[in-house]
Amino acid sequence: MRSGFVAVLGRPNVGKSTLVNRILGTKVSIVSDKPQTTRNQVRGVLNRPDAQVVFVDTPGVHKPRTLLGERLNESAVAAVNDVDVVLFVIDATQPLGGGDRFVASRLPADAIVVVNKIDLASRTEVLAQLTAAGGLERSAYFPVSAATGEGVDELLDEIVSRMPEGPQYYPPEMVTDVPEAFWVAELVREQLLAVVREELPHSIACQVTEWEWPRIRCEIIVERDSQKGIVIGKGGSVLKEVGTRVREQLPEGAFIELFVKVGKDWQRDPKALQRLGY
Repeated sequence: MRSGFVAVLGRPNVGKSTLVNRILGTKVSIVSDKPQTTRNQVRGVLNRPDAQVVFVDTPGVHKPRTLLGERLNESAVAAVNDVDVVLFVIDATQPLGGGDRFVASRLPADAIVVVNKIDLASRTEVLAQLTAAGGLERSAYFPVSAATGEGVDELLDEIVSRMPEGPQYYPPEMVTDVPEAFWVAELVREQLLAVVREELPHSIACQVTEWEWPRIRCEIIVERDSQKGIVIGKGGSVLKEVGTRVREQLPEGAFIELFVKVGKDWQRDPKALQRLGY
């Protein structure tokens, strides 16, 4: 039996969470087209007859403008410690930039570079990105599509081959160590990002405050009064749509209540960040 831990790092929106979900064959991290969708380290467990691999999905490393941003970066970089393999994910459709090199400079030399989104790039673009990534001087390079699964099996074989011999760290039926309440709050935030198209993603936080199954109460925190109406929607339309989408992903019979409150500038408030788990 081989077993170990894999940290997945990269800039925002390169497809880290989609890749982890693809490898595991189930959804353990929320996804959206908004930057910094992932705000916490999320662990997903791959169980195979010959191996157990624990993937640590991390927030996208970016140039922080708030205390929350600083803490997201710290959380991501800290994931490199005490893991057996590091995956550095870059976007095949975007030129390798200073942000990518900044992340790479904080990763070990034996990190695996994953060039993602090859389904959206031409063959010429993929080859150019692989050539540019070669300048990072890392140990291996894999072109993949987390969306379609192309190249993912080959990447996974390389990861498993690097795992040391060891015990199972989690029970074989376990897919993630994320608590249920945290997962539901994340589902609410994911669907808010999908429904609310205004520039609100960084201003929204979600927290389950009551759990008496099948009744779940979740608070949505925004930074200003003007944002509250946007999140509620005309006649409560946004909250209704979000609630419906979340219930579709929960066990039958679940009843979720959504409430919106204002936490002025919570992204810059250390006490608010601690209360929200950041």
